[in-house]
Amino acid sequence: MTQTPAPLPPMPSDLPEVVLNENAKVVLSRRYLRKGPDGKPYELPNELFWRVAAKIAAQEANFKGGKSKVDERAREYYGLLTSFKFLPNSPTLMNAGTDLGQLAACFVLPVGDSIEEIFDAVKHAALIHKSGGGTGFSFSRLRPTDSRVGSTGGVASGPLSFLRIFNTATEQIKQGGTRRGANMGILRVDHPDILRFIKAKEREGELNNFNLSVGLTEAFMQAVDKDEEYELIAPNNGEVRERLKAREVFTMLVQKAWESGDPGMVFLDRINRDNPTPQLGEIEATNPCGEQPLLPYEACNLGSINLAAFYDETVHDRIDWESLRTVIHQSVRFLDNVIEASVYPLPQITDMVRTNRKIGLGLMGFADLLYQLGVAYNSQEGVTLAERLMCFIQDESKLASKALADERGPFPAYEGSIFSANKQGPYRNATTTTIAPTGTLSIIAGCSSGIEPLFALSFVRNVMDGDKLVEVNPYFEDALKKAEAYSPKLMEEVAKGGSIQKMDYLPEDIRRVFVTAMDIEPIWHLKMQAAFQKCTDNAVSKTVNLPNSASQEDIWDIYWKAYEYGCKGVTVYRDGCKASQVLCTGDGQEKKKDEAEGKTVVRKRPDIVYGFTQKVDTGLGALYLTINEQDGKPFEVFATIGKSGKSITAKAEAIGRLVSLALRSGVEVRDIVEQLKGIGGEHPKFQKKILLQSIPDAVAWVLENRYMTGEKHANAHANALGKESCPECGEPLTFEEGCHCCKQCGYTKCGG
Repeated sequence: MTQTPAPLPPMPSDLPEVVLNENAKVVLSRRYLRKGPDGKPYELPNELFWRVAAKIAAQEANFKGGKSKVDERAREYYGLLTSFKFLPNSPTLMNAGTDLGQLAACFVLPVGDSIEEIFDAVKHAALIHKSGGGTGFSFSRLRPTDSRVGSTGGVASGPLSFLRIFNTATEQIKQGGTRRGANMGILRVDHPDILRFIKAKEREGELNNFNLSVGLTEAFMQAVDKDEEYELIAPNNGEVRERLKAREVFTMLVQKAWESGDPGMVFLDRINRDNPTPQLGEIEATNPCGEQPLLPYEACNLGSINLAAFYDETVHDRIDWESLRTVIHQSVRFLDNVIEASVYPLPQITDMVRTNRKIGLGLMGFADLLYQLGVAYNSQEGVTLAERLMCFIQDESKLASKALADERGPFPAYEGSIFSANKQGPYRNATTTTIAPTGTLSIIAGCSSGIEPLFALSFVRNVMDGDKLVEVNPYFEDALKKAEAYSPKLMEEVAKGGSIQKMDYLPEDIRRVFVTAMDIEPIWHLKMQAAFQKCTDNAVSKTVNLPNSASQEDIWDIYWKAYEYGCKGVTVYRDGCKASQVLCTGDGQEKKKDEAEGKTVVRKRPDIVYGFTQKVDTGLGALYLTINEQDGKPFEVFATIGKSGKSITAKAEAIGRLVSLALRSGVEVRDIVEQLKGIGGEHPKFQKKILLQSIPDAVAWVLENRYMTGEKHANAHANALGKESCPECGEPLTFEEGCHCCKQCGYTKCGG
């Protein structure tokens, strides 16, 4: 669904220019600025921020007395955005003031127990992904595998088979040309297919467009605690299908999380205790990164305040609380206006959003604020400050929402809500706070991401012509200079591992404060998440990082403490646990090196794969090259050449089989292309102005054009730490807040 937006007022000539760092310029150019038919941006950064500010401010005219304030609000919002004290979620930056007009990031869709309902959900998810949103689903209503289907007399294939269909559909859609589709799949722990679900991502690359979480209940957790059995119940008829030992299921959950990071867990009963509108239904699912529990067909738009911008050494405790209060109130009003401005993909979503008017104000730059204050992330002082900050944001956001309710009226479902029952409010918004991932937003703002610690204090970035640039956290650099310990050579040493904890020659107070994600014991990650959760309406996106040496017992302890501490969910990531490892530290990389020196593993062929067939004219006839893919990468190749002798046919088949074996054994496309490209033959022929010399040369040409267009030299794919790199720009990826994120170009992938 699209709309033709009303013309925006021209940008005033006296607005200040926006000041951006180099990374922010790259991210805005690649992912946010409007582009012409040639793919090149025709919008400048200051024009983007004015487009967003003007569109959101224009919604003031929808309310009594607001029309006269539109211009003033537009200037206010432009200043708010370009100061980087607050930024809304990416769809708002991308789409506000455009024909698309879909401004929300988080959606949950219901999946009913019929073919019609299931494929309606697939279609609706495709529309949401196309518009730039992410989707969450509960598959808990689907009948178990092998259940009888009354209408056909057949048997059901179960939730996992349909989850794979959703995954394949997502693979075909790249969100709005700028964001990759992301999903959350949730199954209740008491569903009869729960063991299949827990093991769903055992094979590398399975369900690569999904994060998975098990929906845990209080009854299950109590059964784990008491070492008791619990019941698996078929949702279609309430029949008890089986009884399992709760601890054995919990142990399997821990084991799979240790192996791959999936599945995570969400505590459904805890989430529903905080459901502000229980009269409208039960919350069964969350958005892709788990921080936004939502009712079916509900959506939420998010925004984040940059805490690093509120450090002020001239005030009593060096945090400018008054400025922070002002920005909170501005941000709540901004996000409420976003609901008015947004065009949603489905009428059911429009109705639910405007019934509850949920917004999610969160934060970023927390680690940078701690660095400025000289407070260690892994300290009780840090945890106490986290709770104080979030409770301040929560209290002020509620006051702002109450003021909006006085001005505009409460959210329509207020009567019957928990607030009405408790005589609180009335409020304009059913929820006001969420702590969401801020991967690309934090790059634009030039701050640390969300509530996460930094992954590295210094790293090497590849720039043009093979040059390398050492990037350093500015607060770390300042601290070293004040201590007279800074040197370019030291920064290169730090960049090799990202951490300074083993550098005993550096001042102790600097090593204490400037910790990174892998320096911090897991319990402190969890304590920090719990501190923020205490004063957050929705939930908290956070990754508990673990060293490669972490045991399954360590993860058991984390999962159990997350339950005890009052978290609504938890995600762990053990360094080096995946073959496609993102930016990781030494021990995880050594583990992968050891595995690489062992036996080559040839991936098994799934029952169903999808691909394409390309016709290539060669001197020996028309070559039909079929390439099947898995996770968007080539998996197998079939080469068929028409009207040729048996010898030529056999050679084409042999080439296809050998290329397939190489691909399934993990050989990179570029290495295969290097081996095949340029092999001569007796009958060369031009194909689209390219001289193809032989069948292997033609295979190389197709692979290169399909999978290596725009690829940098292979060396650009090995970053300074020798780890997995961004597929778009070759820079290192980090895993935080449930997503893989490139700090250079803003590439993100949530799931898989």
